[in-house]
Amino acid sequence: MSPALLHDFGFILLGLGVGAYGTLIGAGGGFVLMPVLLLLYPHDSPSLLTSISLAVVFFNAASGAQAYGRQGRIDYKSGLVFALAAVPGAVIGALSSNWVPRRVFDLIFGVILVAGALFLMVRRNGATSPARGRPGLTHRRIVEHDGVVHEYDFRLRTGVIISLFVGYLSSFLGIGGGIIHVPALVYILSFPVHVATATSHFILAIMALAGTLTHVFTGVFVQGVHRTIYLALGAMVGAQVGAQLSNHLKGRWIIKSLAVALVFVGARILFQAL
Repeated sequence: MSPALLHDFGFILLGLGVGAYGTLIGAGGGFVLMPVLLLLYPHDSPSLLTSISLAVVFFNAASGAQAYGRQGRIDYKSGLVFALAAVPGAVIGALSSNWVPRRVFDLIFGVILVAGALFLMVRRNGATSPARGRPGLTHRRIVEHDGVVHEYDFRLRTGVIISLFVGYLSSFLGIGGGIIHVPALVYILSFPVHVATATSHFILAIMALAGTLTHVFTGVFVQGVHRTIYLALGAMVGAQVGAQLSNHLKGRWIIKSLAVALVFVGARILFQAL
């Protein structure tokens, strides 16, 4: 096998792992892929690497959302509102990545990942759902295709504000935003973990597409097309695997897995930047 084919096959395997793990925890995989790209391509600009990562996140999230949709776990009403709120931030975040020096970008990236990990480690339990019937609350009842019922109440306005922030930060960092959205849905909005991971993937698909199209229109993405194709091929297959694996994991283990991954990756990026 030629070196070029080995390189492409390696990218497919990387995409497979990113897709499976990202879908399992509802994070889209960008938080795993982006640090790998930063390590593999130390001389590429943040805007190029974020464009590649966001494009892969889109394919991963679209595939994962389709799998979760078959399971009946997605809160489509809330997800659509949050996604529409996140799109303006995603566009601005994609444009902002052009203005930040590489070392500064790495420092910001590492600090945010480690901070997120510490938050998840400190918070042992999900948020207590607000008392039903209180003014200003939105009620949802999600019934999975296997009969499992999820009922919860949350403040829709709070979710919109969070999504505005997530849209910008995720697109700026090229991570898709699931590592922020899933904890926010669980700990702030009281979503059940499995509904949060599934709905996060639905939001990610829309949000990452907006960021990716922004990079396409600015011309940044052209240099990353080849790498994106092979990573996306693996990620779409991996997303289906991750969605199936999620059936066999309890919610708390999904959150713990996310925290461990965040602290490991964040510390590695910080070490490289310092």
